[in-house]
Amino acid sequence: MKVFEKLFPIRKLLDKKTRSTLFILSFTLPILLWCAVSYLPFLWHPMVSITNTGDVSYFKKEMLVKRKVFEAENKRMQTKGLQQAQGYRSNPIYLPQPHAVVVSLVKSFTTPPRRRGNPWLHESLLHSIKIILLGFLISSIIGVPLGILCGTYSFFNSLTAPFIEYFRYLPAPVFGALAVAILGINDGPKIAIIVIGTFFQQVLVIANTTSKLNSSLIEAAQTLGASNLTILKTIIIPGTLPDIYKDMRILLGWAWTYLVVAEVIGTSTGITWFINQQAKYRNFEQVYAAIIIIGVIGLLSDQLLAYIGRKIFKEQAIQEI
Repeated sequence: MKVFEKLFPIRKLLDKKTRSTLFILSFTLPILLWCAVSYLPFLWHPMVSITNTGDVSYFKKEMLVKRKVFEAENKRMQTKGLQQAQGYRSNPIYLPQPHAVVVSLVKSFTTPPRRRGNPWLHESLLHSIKIILLGFLISSIIGVPLGILCGTYSFFNSLTAPFIEYFRYLPAPVFGALAVAILGINDGPKIAIIVIGTFFQQVLVIANTTSKLNSSLIEAAQTLGASNLTILKTIIIPGTLPDIYKDMRILLGWAWTYLVVAEVIGTSTGITWFINQQAKYRNFEQVYAAIIIIGVIGLLSDQLLAYIGRKIFKEQAIQEI
């Protein structure tokens, strides 16, 4: 019972050691599952990799066929007294083994692109990061102040909230054609999609966070004769900044979810172009490697922002999300 209470406290932070262990397990368990599915044939290996074609005319060495097809053809060969094919159980080509993905990840950074002039993986990643940061920066410059005003003053909330509530249900990609027509085929429309995809959600989230500030602080300031502008500058903004900072970390992750859609608008660029190219060549190891590196970049950036937040807002003691 004590162990249960220690692991599942209600609205209390776990001790540092337990949090670190769970952090490691959150990544270890999915990797172990992936390894089990990849390396243990009795779990999920629906294909057969041909090692000897026997007398089956259309089989080729290293060809992947479904197990039922493999067994049916061998049964047919046995009936006719011909040589049966040989092979070993395998997963489909779209599910590479973990070690193959690791090798491919290293090669992606060290091996030149297949076509001369095509960007390297790190160049594609840097381009995608630039798109994300520019789009999110533009969204935040307008969205954060507007969200604070909406959460503070009923006037701004009543003026903007109805339209924002309407607009946030419109999928950002539907504006792709308009963005290309107005901004051209290069990075402009991609940045615009990131802005559209994050701005309206950003205003609503920050407005909600601002409105949750302890009202007794505002009432105390009003009792002392503070003006509305003074209350905004000295009470509301400082009081909500730690929570707004956490909101921004979450919203930055939201911006990444629009990246794939944004990068196929106009000229295909960035990490999305890299993934599409590798999928076209059926290099699924590199597809997985690119997807993993996106997650690593997102996680590291979030952890960095969390560390900076703890340093900036020491008194508020921001907790890890």
